[in-house]
Amino acid sequence: MGRVSGWRESGKFAIERRTTMTTQSITSAAITDGQKKQYLRFVEDAAEKALKEACLDKDGIQKLIENGDEFQSRIMTAIGELSVSNQFADEEVQSSYAYPKGYKVRGITEQTNILRQLFPGVGNALEKIAEQPLPPNAEGWFAIPKWQTFAPTYNEAVLKVLAMIASKRKFYNYREGALGADYLRHHARTAKMFRTLEAQQKDHDILVVPAQFGMRHRGRSVRRAREVFTANEFGLGAFAVGIMLLTHPEREIQWEQLHVDCAGDEYSPDADGKFSEAPLVYFRDGKVKFHTGWFDNAYVHYGSASAFLAQ
Repeated sequence: MGRVSGWRESGKFAIERRTTMTTQSITSAAITDGQKKQYLRFVEDAAEKALKEACLDKDGIQKLIENGDEFQSRIMTAIGELSVSNQFADEEVQSSYAYPKGYKVRGITEQTNILRQLFPGVGNALEKIAEQPLPPNAEGWFAIPKWQTFAPTYNEAVLKVLAMIASKRKFYNYREGALGADYLRHHARTAKMFRTLEAQQKDHDILVVPAQFGMRHRGRSVRRAREVFTANEFGLGAFAVGIMLLTHPEREIQWEQLHVDCAGDEYSPDADGKFSEAPLVYFRDGKVKFHTGWFDNAYVHYGSASAFLAQ
């Protein structure tokens, strides 16, 4: 069964309503100077203690220095894990589902060439960004056009991307006719982060974005994934995920695999201002399918796609 709000695949679809929940605020208070000093002291003390207890010799410390990038990455990952909120921790399930065999992130030039063929008029990209080291937790560099190059509104841009998928593959949209602004919107955090990327890659139609396609948050509800995002991480919505599927069609090819939650968007099933769902994409019955599901449901088959700002 697809992971959506109470519907079953049985020829026609019924939506079982339940009490909706408001989305969580993404704002947080700024770090104080005192907190920053205490944090840096903890890190320095820990480094000195680890150095003493590890009993490294000259060769050992040199090897650590030579692997400085990995060393820093592990420190950042540990800090991120320790600072994670326990809120909605019960909205996680163990999952062993993975990407289908044959899927891998294409080179950035190959991706941009595919997009220019699909959408004539989509222009340049700052491809040299992909020569930089990936931020922690990112799987690769993805080419994602600014949605403003596609349409006057985000919702229209989403429809254009879904239409392109439908022109290339068997496709079914369960939210056909219900993707206007009253139903679908960009999550505030995601919109803010993309504005930052656009400013960093000014005058380029296609953004070069470090991202992951769902594995990092597999088995987590969309709400839980948003809760544990690192400071530089944000969810990807239907537009970005649709683009990534166009450049990587082998990402969705069978039911028994990990599918994609679009945590960068919010969906209001009744168009009443209560955005209690999020879009999702999966493969079933020989088709790529687009639907929405409750943002507090966790399923083994799904993981939220996310992207990162370079730190």
